Amino acid sequence: MEGDDVKRISRLTAILTQLQTKRRLTAASLADKFGVSTRTIYRDIKTLEKAGVPILTEEGKGYNLMEGYRIPPIMFTEKQANALILAEQLVLKSKDGSFVQDYAEAIEKIKSILRDTVQDKANLLADRTQYDEALNQERNSSNLSDLQDALTNYKLVKIGYTNKEGITSDREIEPFAIVNADNWYLIAWCRLRREFRFFRPDRIHRMEVLSEHFEPHRLTLQEYFDKYQ
Repeated sequence: MEGDDVKRISRLTAILTQLQTKRRLTAASLADKFGVSTRTIYRDIKTLEKAGVPILTEEGKGYNLMEGYRIPPIMFTEKQANALILAEQLVLKSKDGSFVQDYAEAIEKIKSILRDTVQDKANLLADRTQYDEALNQERNSSNLSDLQDALTNYKLVKIGYTNKEGITSDREIEPFAIVNADNWYLIAWCRLRREFRFFRPDRIHRMEVLSEHFEPHRLTLQEYFDKYQ
């Protein structure tokens, strides 16, 4: 599949998610969000309609989905939705930009499958819930999401790392766990030092997730702390 086709499929999916999340969207707002022309959005809407998606067009106002239309059969209770909204505010305190972005996108998808009444209440709660600490939160890293992916898929990671003494070195590491104590920390097996080490993501100035897989470390996080800490 060509790159442009992949981008279009991704955009169509995102547009459908947006339509399920919001009451009404204009072609202009969608074009601005996805960085394409309004003509492209018109074509995308036509494609979704041909695929059987019941999109209602209000002249001069925009698009919205037919009442009750949902793709996934999953439903959340009102309290479950509220818990997710509260968790979103906690995530906003994270100092890693990629983690915040991924969670925000996940919340958008979750909102898109809520019943209309629950969705309205979830949106209201999101507008009325705020942590002062989350405002203007400075992001000091943007690689936590890739590290999570490398951890779960047992992929070797090559990093350029500067330690607290200001000494920079290149490392190949095997991600093992991610913990938080006022800041994010990665526990990984360092091939250079041949031992487990703590790494702060905000001190990684260059990172590449390699195609090479490593042998999983057969111990739990608690077993790690019992053995090494």
